[in-house]
Amino acid sequence: MTNDTFLEKSALQVNDGIEQPPIVNPNAVSRFKKFQQKLPSANEFVEGILSKNITMLSKAITLVESSLPQHYALGQEVIERCLPHSGNSIRIGITGVPGAGKSTFIETFGRLLTSQGHRLAVLAIDPSSERSKGSILGDKTRMETLCADENAFIRPSPSAGSLGGVARKTRESLILCEAAGFDVVFIETVGVGQSETAVHSMVDFFLLLLISGGGDELQGIKRGIMEMADLLAITKADGENIMKAEQSRILYQSAMHFLPLLDSGWTPKTVTCSAKTNTGLAEIWNTINSYINFTKANGYFKSNRLQQAKFWMYETINIYLRDNFYQNPVIQEKLTEFENAVLSDKLSSFTAAKQLFDISRKL
Repeated sequence: MTNDTFLEKSALQVNDGIEQPPIVNPNAVSRFKKFQQKLPSANEFVEGILSKNITMLSKAITLVESSLPQHYALGQEVIERCLPHSGNSIRIGITGVPGAGKSTFIETFGRLLTSQGHRLAVLAIDPSSERSKGSILGDKTRMETLCADENAFIRPSPSAGSLGGVARKTRESLILCEAAGFDVVFIETVGVGQSETAVHSMVDFFLLLLISGGGDELQGIKRGIMEMADLLAITKADGENIMKAEQSRILYQSAMHFLPLLDSGWTPKTVTCSAKTNTGLAEIWNTINSYINFTKANGYFKSNRLQQAKFWMYETINIYLRDNFYQNPVIQEKLTEFENAVLSDKLSSFTAAKQLFDISRKL
């Protein structure tokens, strides 16, 4: 029997596989091209945002997040025109140790606020891979119920390798959300790390989520983060964990006494809560309102926002200087030359950097 005859009669055959889908989603490509071709005018963006059009708000945030030079001028015009309509929200930064359940807390806490008539925007910074620059952007999959709430807007954004995952564009998105009528804005950080300093510089209230367990968790938290916190909340205080959560609350509350007083004059509090059983969440919201009233009464609320605006002015200057330096064609030509000189030990890193900077000053 020949091989061909055997294959015809045998069941041991390799059937043709199904056609593999394209690597790039064609729908996503067409949507991007549509965005490119039919970019709304500044008037259309601003009118849509002020009329609380969520689609137009999303497009505007995409515009300001774009790194394309042709989008920059339009994005800045939209921001400038929305600025007079911003500033009317309570800005809350939320961070927490791994396993604290930030997304679960935000979803349950957010639903509590929307049920009281508030409009909530969540700017969730998703960590990007330093290698591929990609990110999961999974907050919308973790907050399914809140996503379906018409009074909530969730915008996950990739950190794109920026320091701590928060950059100037997050503050610009915050302005657009406020202009769209959201009176409470959450900024969720990627986790306990350097991003908290950037978040703290754009919010009114800083909430740190912790888990029960005691000393090990306390040792693992950077002191600087605890010094920024206006409220510490021990999460997952339900079932058999209630007693442990209360013990941890006492431990953290004692630790807070060793930290310097906040510039606001506020004494940070420590509470327990559970997103699973909805316990302690109302107390957290009451504490936030007490803080806002307290800082408005002593003048810190306004002065803090002015200091934040000043901080972001200088931060933006630094960004411009860095971008202009690297985008200069002469510098781009020289970079490889100086890099090779450093790698071959002909120049020190510091000398190479100074010489490149001197070249850029003369251009």
